[in-house]
Amino acid sequence: MPPAPKHRDSIIAAALRLFRRKGYAASGMNDIVEASGAPKGSVYHYFPDGKSSIAVAAIELAGRRAVATLTDLDNEARSGGELIEAYAARLGGWLSQSGFRDGCPITTVVLELSPQDRAVTAAAREAFSARRQVLTQRLIEDGWSDAEAKELALLAISAIQGALVQARLERSVQPLTSVAKMIKTVMERRQPFVVAKQRKSSR
Repeated sequence: MPPAPKHRDSIIAAALRLFRRKGYAASGMNDIVEASGAPKGSVYHYFPDGKSSIAVAAIELAGRRAVATLTDLDNEARSGGELIEAYAARLGGWLSQSGFRDGCPITTVVLELSPQDRAVTAAAREAFSARRQVLTQRLIEDGWSDAEAKELALLAISAIQGALVQARLERSVQPLTSVAKMIKTVMERRQPFVVAKQRKSSR
């Protein structure tokens, strides 16, 4: 009898937790099996290519979760700046709850496997791209041009990722808070000019 489908999800979720805390190399297959509670045979049934294929699935899951979080926060935020602040606060809350032990699972895997592992690299590129697209669309709605919105979204997401590393290092959410505040200032300082310019050109 083949393993129950439910085991695949538990394996991916367990790997995601381990990669976030320990990194890819330090998370062995036995660790993933034990953390998932799945039969060892089911790991190789669903992931015959081994741990790197689990990493791809974990990155895809992390990417979907990040997009869902950003989308939910976007529904409440009044601007792109507020969205970034809310996102940084959410990340800071999760980091604090873990005792500053949990990093970004995508970053930890990418730093160890990219660019030599093409599947992992592609999955991570798509995960970050999807995150930037949510913010880009919000910035366009705020009045930025398509090109400016894409560049600013790249800056914002990159800065938040860097702040996550710094926050974990310092065991403080202050780097996230400070970076988000500065990004919001940049967005809102320029935004009224952009909106006014667009309104004038549409007359």
